[in-house]
Amino acid sequence: MRHLRIVPDDTKFDFMRFRRVSFPISAMLSIVAILLYFHPGLNLGIDFRGGTLIEVQQKSGPADLAKMRATLNQLNLGDVQLQQFGGPENVLIRISEQPGGEAAQQEAVAKVKGALGDSVEYRRVEVVGPRVSGELLSYGTIGIMLAIGGILLYLWFRFEWQFALGAMIANVHDLVLTIGFMSLTQIDFDLTSIAALLTILGYSLNDTVVIYDRIREMLRRYKKLSMPDLLNISINATLSRSIITHVTVTLSLLALLLFGGQAIHSFTATMMFGVVLVGTYTSVFIASPILIYLGVGTARRDSEEAERAEEPKQIKQPKEAQVRKPARESRPVARG
Repeated sequence: MRHLRIVPDDTKFDFMRFRRVSFPISAMLSIVAILLYFHPGLNLGIDFRGGTLIEVQQKSGPADLAKMRATLNQLNLGDVQLQQFGGPENVLIRISEQPGGEAAQQEAVAKVKGALGDSVEYRRVEVVGPRVSGELLSYGTIGIMLAIGGILLYLWFRFEWQFALGAMIANVHDLVLTIGFMSLTQIDFDLTSIAALLTILGYSLNDTVVIYDRIREMLRRYKKLSMPDLLNISINATLSRSIITHVTVTLSLLALLLFGGQAIHSFTATMMFGVVLVGTYTSVFIASPILIYLGVGTARRDSEEAERAEEPKQIKQPKEAQVRKPARESRPVARG
């Protein structure tokens, strides 16, 4: 029985010829992502900004957002956002932080419940103060930095410093583009978004390490092969595995994005962009070709040339200079 071949074994696609295009494009997109981070910036959720989150469900029929918004605007609670999720009867209410501390937040929740009455069912109420939100943001940033540092040390120990630096550049590239995507789309940046960024780091690193391990194996096997050709062989050898993994993850994330609900919407949207689009592209077109510019493979060629120079050269003598040994003279045997 023949096995299913996603990619033929003799695939010889030249990925390295795109490196002169992928690096300028990635640099330009990274600059745009940084500019988007400063303006308009991230849409910080309740976790990092502070405020009140109320999830309600209309008891009879779909919720009337216009009527509900008009009712809540009369309470003078500041910025009030309403969003449907899951179904037409489910509504997510976000109220900005109220001046006056924890007591003011609880008073705002009481006003909302009094205005909406018994027509809705209150599924979830979350109140986050400014101090807690600031600590969550700082701890989330520290967690990402520690993860990047730990990955750098591991790869330095597992491979060489060029591989570690290349993987870190690729991971930072993924994070920058993902944060730019979140700034552009203005999806909520909350604790689930921090989890998504850490997951993107791990997933992208896993895909990069698989390719790097094959590259290291090829470096030992083909010492005379040029680095672009060696990288192409390594990527083509792992291409079938990469396609199967990415398609499986894409289908899982797509199901979560369509049917997972509002609670994990920011997580799944961030994962779809960071893992499927950016992570796949980065492992092949950034993490691998950057090894050429970091000097991977030059040491093996230098050592090989040095070994050739140290080999003793055998000098052959010309035939005219060869001296023939005289034949052994026979002596008569004395007889007594």
